[in-house]
Amino acid sequence: QVQLVESGGGLVQAGGSLKLSCAASGRTSRSNAMGWFRAAPGKERQFVAAISESGDTTDYGDPVKGRFTISRDNAKNTVYLQMVSLKPEDSAVYYCAASRQRVGVLINWDQYDYWGQGTQVTVSP
Repeated sequence: QVQLVESGGGLVQAGGSLKLSCAASGRTSRSNAMGWFRAAPGKERQFVAAISESGDTTDYGDPVKGRFTISRDNAKNTVYLQMVSLKPEDSAVYYCAASRQRVGVLINWDQYDYWGQGTQVTVSP
């Protein structure tokens, strides 16, 4: 199976930036599309960003459009989420996800097969 490990979370002031990383290991050749989701206490899991297997196509959830950028380095088996202009409402546990599916970018949680443990992002006012 595929293991995903997120890193890069932490505490930042509003307006600041963070870059999250997701390192994949195991049998990653079939984990093509990847994405990021987030979950705040008492709220449902929310789509953040997704990227195709080649990295040439991306999509973003409305709350983060224009502020977050997803990218991947397939040689390093790593996907990134660059976050700028952070807001308190961005505070959540951020999860990396990988899918066995090959087509396009995936924005629904049930399209993903493998999940990391999450990394906490806290944005202070």
